[in-house]
Amino acid sequence: MAASNQSDDTKLHQMQHDLISACHILHHHHILDAFGHISFRHPLKDDVFVMSRNMAPGTVTSPTDLVEYSIKNAEPLDPAAPRGFLERYIHSECYKKHSAVRSVVHSHSEAVVPYTISGVPLRACFHMAGFLGNKVPVWDIINAQKPDDISDLLVRNKRLGASLAAAFGSHGGKEGHPGSNVALMRGHGFTILSTSIQDCVMKAIYTEKNATIQTTALLQRATSPSGSPPICYLSEKEIHDTTWSIAEASHRPWALWLREVERSEIYENLA
Repeated sequence: MAASNQSDDTKLHQMQHDLISACHILHHHHILDAFGHISFRHPLKDDVFVMSRNMAPGTVTSPTDLVEYSIKNAEPLDPAAPRGFLERYIHSECYKKHSAVRSVVHSHSEAVVPYTISGVPLRACFHMAGFLGNKVPVWDIINAQKPDDISDLLVRNKRLGASLAAAFGSHGGKEGHPGSNVALMRGHGFTILSTSIQDCVMKAIYTEKNATIQTTALLQRATSPSGSPPICYLSEKEIHDTTWSIAEASHRPWALWLREVERSEIYENLA
């Protein structure tokens, strides 16, 4: 029993360490600034998720900065826990709706926001972002709001979080998996769902990179001579095959990004 508990403690400690590193990596790559957050589903308690207290991601430092929350209601397990993020309902409701999801990122990426308001679909443009598919769903909070809700576009309660979680759809062949890994949020940003912290970070970074590439292509297309060929997005087969093949190499960018933040004087990870 003691050996089992030690193994369980080691697994949780590693995920705490990874979560702090993920906060630093996402800040380093400008996916998160003073705002935004990442979480993971507790490895030992499936009805619990872990995220930092209400603080800038780049300043998260130790396990004392992390809080355990109930997926049922997004309330901290410890009533004396430090103040948490207002939008933790994004995380609780996505974990509740999609049982296979192990990590969630919420970002306000300025490269992605235009695709939440322009009516132009965000689509997979290059092989590193095949997971985006042919059209990323756009969730509009106004469709879930009630007249007395505060209209600041923040996911302030379970009802709004549940509406966002539903926007990801369901995977036809994999129970508990969302139909899309990404959902855009009108005038706000985007949310990523994945099966690990590392993969969630990679998808967040390459979602932003894809948005930048697509915007560049659209601008070039707008100034091209009449009759020029349309933008060549990834085909359905390319989307399927790149999604699988790039996922197989997710360890490579994580190792690089980890080295970058570990050697930076800005970040400190005491977990």
